[in-house]
Amino acid sequence: MPTVVSLFSGCGGSDAGIINAGFDVLMANDILPYARDVYLANHAETDYRLGDIASIDAFPRAELLVGCYPCQGFSQGGVRKADRKINTLYLEFARALTQIKPKAFIVENVSGMVRSNFLHLLEDQKRVFTEAGYKVKLEVLNAADFGVAQERRRIFIVGLRDDLGLEFQFPEPTHGINRANPHATMKDAIGDMPEWPEGEFYDREFHWYYLSRDRRRDWDKLSKTIVANPRHMPLHPMSPPLQKLEHNVWRFAHEGRARRFSYREAARLQGFGDLVFPDTKASSLEMRYTVVGNAVPPPLFEAVAKD
Repeated sequence: MPTVVSLFSGCGGSDAGIINAGFDVLMANDILPYARDVYLANHAETDYRLGDIASIDAFPRAELLVGCYPCQGFSQGGVRKADRKINTLYLEFARALTQIKPKAFIVENVSGMVRSNFLHLLEDQKRVFTEAGYKVKLEVLNAADFGVAQERRRIFIVGLRDDLGLEFQFPEPTHGINRANPHATMKDAIGDMPEWPEGEFYDREFHWYYLSRDRRRDWDKLSKTIVANPRHMPLHPMSPPLQKLEHNVWRFAHEGRARRFSYREAARLQGFGDLVFPDTKASSLEMRYTVVGNAVPPPLFEAVAKD
């Protein structure tokens, strides 16, 4: 099987997709202990190196390098400051790229990277990767168009080594209106799961600001974007519909049980299937949500890797 080095791997969304595409992940890396715990509970054979990527001096040789460097500086739900150090972790990825010289690389990040105030950073990534000897292409893809029951737009940056003389083509969407398959729905993804999984969802009051974002959809729809912060996790479809009373003032249309998605449902809606969540020192409820919400949907990464 073709080999892969994975950086900023999290709990393994990119790598689950890569494995499904027929690759062998030699090494993975992340700084979050519970991301490592979940990853190894599901892919025990991978050499997972916990810690700051800057502390890794040497990387194994591989045919593909993948990375999902942190996105808080670009994210709609993050601080969104262009000068944050976290926004330049692509330079560490470039260091590994220069050392390994794989045939190809794949980078995934939030679509907010294309905003005008971050465009200079996106252009610098293209420049750095091009100067490293790669033909670079980028495109924003929606996970919903590749069988994931969630609206989740992400930018992919893909490079093929210059000496290969090849041109990368991004995959064509497979799901949606006038396509081979309809979009998957929340019913498809989580309809068989328990209605009230006690202890597996963030059970706090619904602040007015939370309700003002209208975070509920019906069973036959795509989920809104799964996020890493449990307070802002979308509402489960079993919850009553929301009514708008005035600007930023919403309430439930009728009495009834209401809750956010559980972390296991969030994993299904990300396209993981039934992800194993081990009980470790780092396994708080909040951290389970965090590692799932930070992940790339495996089917989306698989589609890009197969191309």
